[in-house]
Amino acid sequence: MTIYTTPAVGRKRLPNRRLCRTFDIEFAGLRYKVSVGCFSDGSPAEVFISNHKHGNASDVIARDAGILLSFCLQYGCPVQTIARAVSRNSDGSASGVIGAALDAITAGPSSC
Repeated sequence: MTIYTTPAVGRKRLPNRRLCRTFDIEFAGLRYKVSVGCFSDGSPAEVFISNHKHGNASDVIARDAGILLSFCLQYGCPVQTIARAVSRNSDGSASGVIGAALDAITAGPSSC
């Protein structure tokens, strides 16, 4: 079996100290806390999402999705591209908490 790979794109390093903004959202009756850490230019670099019911399935999924979002951002994918790619309802609203968090990130200040 042959595995084809493409050259890796470099991961953008985060400064040791960085600005962060934190806000709360509610989705499907559950409360979430979202923290967005930023690159030195103010663009989103990392996302942490947690649920008020620590350790349950929705919390684990949200935390894991935050890690994946962070990798996407650090490898150069714009937050607006990710927001357009996630599941949406027919009216354009977010189908899941990750979409709701991305909507809040893109609707908020353009930088930290």
